Amino acid sequence: MTTGRVLARRWTTAVMAGLLAVSMTACASSERGSDGGGEAGGSFVFGAAGAPKNFDPIFNDDGESFRPARQMYDTLITYAPGTTDLAPGLATKWESTPDGKTWTFDLRQGVKFHDGTPFDAAAVCANFDRWFNMSGAAAQSQMIYYGDVFGGFKKNEGDASGKPVYKSCTAKNPTTAVLSLNEYKGAFPAAFGLTSFSISSPEALKKYDADKVTQSGDSFTYPAYATEHPTGTGPYKFESFDKADNTITLVRNDDYWGEKAKTAKLIFKIIPDENARKQELAAGTIDGYDYPSPADYQSLKDQGDQVLIRDPFSLLYLGINTKNNPKLKDLRVRQAIAYAIDRESLVRTKMPEGSSVANEFVPPTVSGYTDNVTKYPYDPAKAKQLLAAAGASDLTLNFYYPTEITRPYMPNPSDLFAAMSANLQAAGIKVNPVAKPWNGGYKDDVQKAGKHDIHLLGWTGDYNDAGNFVGTFFGRQKAEFGPQDAAMFAELAKADATPDPEAHKKAYEKANADIMGKYLPAVPILTTGPAIVVGGNVKGLVPSPLTDERFATVTKN
Repeated sequence: MTTGRVLARRWTTAVMAGLLAVSMTACASSERGSDGGGEAGGSFVFGAAGAPKNFDPIFNDDGESFRPARQMYDTLITYAPGTTDLAPGLATKWESTPDGKTWTFDLRQGVKFHDGTPFDAAAVCANFDRWFNMSGAAAQSQMIYYGDVFGGFKKNEGDASGKPVYKSCTAKNPTTAVLSLNEYKGAFPAAFGLTSFSISSPEALKKYDADKVTQSGDSFTYPAYATEHPTGTGPYKFESFDKADNTITLVRNDDYWGEKAKTAKLIFKIIPDENARKQELAAGTIDGYDYPSPADYQSLKDQGDQVLIRDPFSLLYLGINTKNNPKLKDLRVRQAIAYAIDRESLVRTKMPEGSSVANEFVPPTVSGYTDNVTKYPYDPAKAKQLLAAAGASDLTLNFYYPTEITRPYMPNPSDLFAAMSANLQAAGIKVNPVAKPWNGGYKDDVQKAGKHDIHLLGWTGDYNDAGNFVGTFFGRQKAEFGPQDAAMFAELAKADATPDPEAHKKAYEKANADIMGKYLPAVPILTTGPAIVVGGNVKGLVPSPLTDERFATVTKN
């Protein structure tokens, strides 16, 4: 794969062109069996591992929320099926000035939002302005991707931390939107394809109070737009979310600007238990599900299902929070934790074929990866020595791990936790396990409140640039990792702001080496390419290394 960094520079000087469950199980069985190829109707029923947080892309950052959103919304730029390469979305062409601060988008004509209102340059600018002008700490706290990519909001202008990346958007004419930035950022143009930056109907945003997010304790309440009226331009439209039956139903958008969806309905059936998903696929009540256990690959194939394996682009890490436990501020203690984890065993026994130990926080296929980093092979004796030297031989850690979820980088979180916990205890570290549901406290406890000492989390790359990995993880202060050295933030910011491709690559290589040797805010565990499984009668699903699968192309025999 060509790196996004090289592509980004290539495209800054030339114009781009390019591109469920049902309410009753019996009903799902009936619809699955009466498809006739999908062109004349029928449904595709997908078994989801968890419920979406909501349906407004800007307030989400997890796969189970993005999966239905991707079917309802479009972005300015998208990714070619099965790759990390960029392709046209709502923009047919795009170009930037040499300094990367001004981006001009030529937009598709004749596109309508699901509410019938026209898509045009004014709508594009309304979305960018909405994100930039978002008010309220509750709403802003949920805009994870916006914070990572654009660095701040209008209220941050004039802060000591510097100007936000976004400056303004101008509708030059109905089919031309011009985006002005305060600084160059290596994420662009690829980041314009992030699901969080999907384009919503400005009229629907106003009508359904889209920005009114409220917080009570650790819980967030989202407005009607995000829960009942998501309105994009995508191939499917929102019909309902039946929480009693745990089903999300989308219907074909017959006015879609591109090729129409092959099925009349797309249904997501929320089935938290992986064994239950496997049983429902065998019974024919769902047509597919994501992240099957590697141990099930062969049995799924034996029963006639298709196990589609993605190219590796995910990374699992053991995060370390330096806030609550003062001993974790000592680099030697963090290094001891790294030496205590038997990553080779985890890859061999818990992960699918093709997985490998991660020696840094960037996959080998991404520009900026380097072999010249400090490595931490499994060595419990060395871990004990480091703990003793740091005066931390009595170390006790609150180890948080998620339940009711399967992620690309951790197909079975409880199994991974059990193995790592045993490793840590063998090195003399006492572990207090804390299990929380993924969307029922875990993410907020870890990423917002920072209640943990160590935790399991990971990342599936959104686009092919080192900044999307190390920049997303460690580019700014986060509750997830606690207080960090400001020099690390500065080094990553400098790498991200370096336009020259070769210099950009070298800057990230140095940053990766320093992160692993000088800072070690977390421990990289492994990189992997998870599978998605569908029935033997399903055609047209293209597995994406970004887990960016689109279901509009799916048909069934």
